[in-house]
Amino acid sequence: MVLSKSPRDCERLRKGDVLVPIMRSPRPHVLDGPTLKVTPQLRRKILPWRKRLVRLCCLQRSGRRRGKAKSCVNLYRKMPLKAISRLWGRFNQMELPVFLRRPLLSLYIWMFGCKLDEAEIEDLRHYRNLGEFFRRQLKPHVRPIDDDHMLTSPADGKILYYGQVDNGILEQVKGVTYSLRGFLGPQTWHGAQASDINHMSDAEYQKQLGLHPDNELYHCIIYLAPGDYHRFHSPTHWTVNHRRHFPGELLSVNPGIARWIQGLFNFNERAVYTGKWEHGFFSMCAVGATNVGSIKIYCDEDLETNTHVKHPEHTYFDRAFPDPVDVPKGAMFGEFNLGSTIVLIFEAPRGFDFKIKEGQKIKFGEPLGTSP
Repeated sequence: MVLSKSPRDCERLRKGDVLVPIMRSPRPHVLDGPTLKVTPQLRRKILPWRKRLVRLCCLQRSGRRRGKAKSCVNLYRKMPLKAISRLWGRFNQMELPVFLRRPLLSLYIWMFGCKLDEAEIEDLRHYRNLGEFFRRQLKPHVRPIDDDHMLTSPADGKILYYGQVDNGILEQVKGVTYSLRGFLGPQTWHGAQASDINHMSDAEYQKQLGLHPDNELYHCIIYLAPGDYHRFHSPTHWTVNHRRHFPGELLSVNPGIARWIQGLFNFNERAVYTGKWEHGFFSMCAVGATNVGSIKIYCDEDLETNTHVKHPEHTYFDRAFPDPVDVPKGAMFGEFNLGSTIVLIFEAPRGFDFKIKEGQKIKFGEPLGTSP
């Protein structure tokens, strides 16, 4: 390995004036002149400089990557995704000629792996448009509900992430987080002032939920792909007291995008329903996404999503239910016009036992977890 080009440089190196701070082994290195042996003293001078140089190069590279990634995210967020989604929604509602229904829907089934034999109506000519096929109803007893576990999956989909909420921070995928405070918004449903949220940390926000001392806060994220069953159901027996609609953006919630955009779920349009179950606080949220024409909730006819009106960031609209809505376990709760995401945030006894794995495919009615 050549360290220098001349004996003069060797002399400078012997005196401690390091010109090239790179050293790989203590063996002698042949220069254009006398042989220089790397002593332990010289190594102690060279290695700190080498570490600093490598660290500096790594920081510069990661800084460039972060800057480039941030620019890409900003550019992506400026795309007219809501307008595209509205157009897609209209296309989904266009009535198809009877002779085209079977070939077009068969192509969709082949592309996304839909299971037509589970549908209540298997004759593709019955579905007047793509939207009706997305929202197809399943045959009775195709999805038996597990009664041995207190919490079951509300939908067919893929487990993106699950676990305990730590100091008001949740993970949308492993290593990529979003804020509980930003996701749910001010806790006005139990008397808090909207302005209070500006003066508290994420950890303080979680404490404000008033959890029982023996309980913890948990969450679970289920991603619905385009080929999945698009209706979603109640994962447990609970009561709905409040709805908050954030008319946000419609970024894709595909797992690949979720790994790329920090706080993705806080940007997107979503309908957050909060209430109580047997262990305390319970929340179920339907998150919109690109090409999701609308979100429909059966107990909330006033909800309108993906409208033409543009709202300032962090705008939300509340609806209180003076008479809490009782929702039995397994009851149909709502539907998407294309794949999206369900987020559950709930209070449960410490040590809640999840029966799922990250990345696992799951079906409506299968167990999510139970108390220890």
